[in-house]
Amino acid sequence: MGLRLLACLFHLPTAVIYGSLSLFVSILHNVFLLYYVDTFVSVYKIDKLSFWIGETVFLIWNSLNDPLFGWLSDRVFLSTQQPGAEISSPEVILKRLRALSHNGPLFAISFLAFWVAWAHPGLQFLLCLCMYDSFLTMVDLHHNALLADLAVSAKDRTSLNFYCSLFSAIGSLSVFMSYAVWNKEDFFAFRIFCVVLATCSIVGFTLSTQLLRQRFEADGKAKWEQESTLKELYIEKLSVPQEKRITLAEYLQQLSRHRNFLWFVCMNLVQVFHCHFNSNFFPLFLEHLLSDQISVSTGSFLLGVSYIAPHLNNLYFLSLCRRCGVYAVVRGLFFLKLALSIVMLLAGPDQVYLLCIFIASNRVFTEGTCKLLNLVVTDLVDEDLVLNRRKQAASALLFGMVALVTKPGQTFAPLIGTWLLCAYTGYDIFQRNPLSNVVSAQPKLESAAALEPTLRQGCFYLLVLVPITCALLQLLSWSQFSLHGKRLQMVKAQRQSLTQGQASEVKTI
Repeated sequence: MGLRLLACLFHLPTAVIYGSLSLFVSILHNVFLLYYVDTFVSVYKIDKLSFWIGETVFLIWNSLNDPLFGWLSDRVFLSTQQPGAEISSPEVILKRLRALSHNGPLFAISFLAFWVAWAHPGLQFLLCLCMYDSFLTMVDLHHNALLADLAVSAKDRTSLNFYCSLFSAIGSLSVFMSYAVWNKEDFFAFRIFCVVLATCSIVGFTLSTQLLRQRFEADGKAKWEQESTLKELYIEKLSVPQEKRITLAEYLQQLSRHRNFLWFVCMNLVQVFHCHFNSNFFPLFLEHLLSDQISVSTGSFLLGVSYIAPHLNNLYFLSLCRRCGVYAVVRGLFFLKLALSIVMLLAGPDQVYLLCIFIASNRVFTEGTCKLLNLVVTDLVDEDLVLNRRKQAASALLFGMVALVTKPGQTFAPLIGTWLLCAYTGYDIFQRNPLSNVVSAQPKLESAAALEPTLRQGCFYLLVLVPITCALLQLLSWSQFSLHGKRLQMVKAQRQSLTQGQASEVKTI
């Protein structure tokens, strides 16, 4: 039975094994996002100053570590193509898989560090956040980079992304299971639950990366044996020219001339802002727009749907991407966001069922769009390789540079949202619970009863005007993005010609 199971695992398609890595991240990361603040505030009793110091340092480190780790990983790939200096596709893939096999288990261990008090709360909060985010960044960078390295065609990349979305949806179930064991007064059951999740993640990372490594080690060895004699003869006859390394300043200069990259990060900055705006203000909208109209269970259902539906919805969007292209699907989602928001604005805040549908769909479609954008980044990786004639695609580095420019949207979302709400209503959203990084839904105070109609109106306008503004800005940026249609086909054809012979090495997708 055990041998039969191992045989089945070994013959799984590459896309399935690659997608399963998303499961081993999401089962931990969803639980982390939901409980880490509540744990330190309510269980460990962290003080306000230590909390904000930790969050500030985390925000800085969170923005810088993506390009830093991407540069350390991919700087060797930045030099232009020269004879005798080629790096084969299996070598690059194996490099990424080795990084995942090391950092995946360390990511799971860093997740466990949150749930046991082992230092002063302020110090533990700072160290845990930075350590967890470092390993998560390494895992995300190399996992996303593999999307560009394993396949060139849009069909194969959407297939890889399809399984990522499927396994991420399965991983979201850990959030629902966590409700059964979460208890601030008795933390033991929750700690055991987290240990089980981390163990599953460690085993999963180890097994998946080992299966993929065995698959590509065979390809790499065959290619090395085929070319070794030719390389030896070449080196005997000609001296290999000194490889010109690209400095960070030169790389940034190249990016500044990459027009599609600049338009994409402008659009994606707005997208990241909107995703985190929805996450931060979802409970506030439920409280002030729907709390008197719907039951608590309905509110919980809407919250649960907003976590799992984007992954399931993405499965359909990916099938559309195969037929229509990623550019057209993303543009259609922007138009859909704009249309739904205008309809909701015209309908007003008293249409309860329409409001429920809009609040849920707004988050679902916005998160779904975010999950499609990795495919666009992989196309930018192809264009970067072709434009600068690199010897190998610097996938992780480009993903890191995208994150550097767009991650400030995470910080802007609560700042701009609370400023707009306060400017319109005079209501300070953090006055009653300043330590939470998500908006809390506390019982209304009688003294605030007079403010409630204005607050409700302010929440409604915030709910509909932010998506309208975001959609207009994104449509403007996206209309300038030219990496689609014939240009995209030309870029992919040129990449395949530059890396001729490597397409067959990923035939198992």
